[in-house]
Amino acid sequence: MPSNTMTIAEATRAMAARQLSAAELTQSCLDRIKDVDGRLHAFISVDGEGALSQARQADADRARGQAGPLAGIPISIKDALCVKGLPATCGSKILEHFVAPYDATVIERLKAAGAVILGKVAMDEFAMGSTSETCAFGAPENPWQPGYVPGGSSGGSAVSVAAGEALASLGSDTGGSIRQPASLCGITGIKPTYGRVSRYGLIAYASSLDQVGPLCRDVADTALMLQAICGHDRRDSTSMAMPVPDFTAALTDGMKGVRIGVPKEYFGEGLEDEVAAVARQGIEALRQAGAEVVDVSLPQMPYCVAVYYLVATAEASSNLARYDGVHYGFRAEDCQSLLDVYEKSRSRGFGAEVKRRILLGTYALSAGYYDAYYKKASQVRTLIKNDFTAAFDQCDVLVSPVTPTPAWPLASRQDDPLALYLGDILTISANLAGIPAMSVPGGFSVKGTPKGLPIGIQLQAGHFQEEVLLKTAHNLEKALGIGWRPAPLV
Repeated sequence: MPSNTMTIAEATRAMAARQLSAAELTQSCLDRIKDVDGRLHAFISVDGEGALSQARQADADRARGQAGPLAGIPISIKDALCVKGLPATCGSKILEHFVAPYDATVIERLKAAGAVILGKVAMDEFAMGSTSETCAFGAPENPWQPGYVPGGSSGGSAVSVAAGEALASLGSDTGGSIRQPASLCGITGIKPTYGRVSRYGLIAYASSLDQVGPLCRDVADTALMLQAICGHDRRDSTSMAMPVPDFTAALTDGMKGVRIGVPKEYFGEGLEDEVAAVARQGIEALRQAGAEVVDVSLPQMPYCVAVYYLVATAEASSNLARYDGVHYGFRAEDCQSLLDVYEKSRSRGFGAEVKRRILLGTYALSAGYYDAYYKKASQVRTLIKNDFTAAFDQCDVLVSPVTPTPAWPLASRQDDPLALYLGDILTISANLAGIPAMSVPGGFSVKGTPKGLPIGIQLQAGHFQEEVLLKTAHNLEKALGIGWRPAPLV
């Protein structure tokens, strides 16, 4: 097995046994990036020299018996997270030449664990999208079927892991941006509970929805990565002072005593038959493993898309006001006044989708419309959260599809933003409620052309219930027997 296709656990065992060095592992990933990224476009920037230096340090630490839990593991980073000395573009021309002056808290924690940072990966501009096609520096392509979307907004993260360019990645999830690309690329991804992981150093899209999380090759790796990045951070006012459990200890066999909820609203109109079949196969596998299966309802589901695209765009309108051509980032040169600087810098620096969402959010917050749109959306958001609270009185984990369809061809939906927004219908509710959720590989498409596209299964649990989520994911992975397999690049 090439070292770049190992899981974190496999690579760690190989390095501990002196069968592999961190430098060799990192070089293997860098070679893979050189071989395939010209076609897949996962990376915006690669720090090969820095990565090899970090790898050599990891080897030295291991030789002294001081290796951290992720020592020598090459990881890619979504370009919305600040890594000191590396570009932080957020997939946007407006930040094209911005270099982060500090490390995000999650990056500090990865470095403390010994991880090797390979570089920054592509994403939808300011995380606004579900295909990664709005990235100003080129759209990444699905390694299972080049020419198809990898999902978004953490598309580059998913591609880099699935294609063997990195052993794991950090992404962010505002409305499904970890789970959806994980599903479409055949890997595992988790959005933790809001407040479980620090957002300090994450370039904001919608502050009450954004959450950082890992994309990995299997459930065990996901637990290891989550362990490394969780914990309270005084620099993030929304970070919760909660103890961090041993997530790897939660990966036990058997589902006896765990109640699985099947929300009927997730199996409605617009869901492709084979996607529903994969989810139902997963539910049956969990039943066979000992889980009790119950039917539940989330009555406010029909309102989630409307609520999300009011709350998220309103927060985006506020957060993105800082990109004015004055403080930092892109600045138009041919300006005659301060207003001219604002207008030309923002109109030229932002892409079409970002401008669309800023306009929507600004309208929703404007005088005379605030109560009718943003305030009402916030109130319905509370009802959505209450639905989940009621559901988790009846069950421990919700099981459903992640996306209505498998991956689709690049550019095929770009002229229909509403269709793209509706594609988020199964993932955005977890962000509105602030609960943890993850995607686990469930199967592959068997209809249409091409066949064999990955299909994920979504798991959701109550606030700070990542342990039961990971336990369920572990048993699902074991029962289905899919596990990690590299994308079959031609």
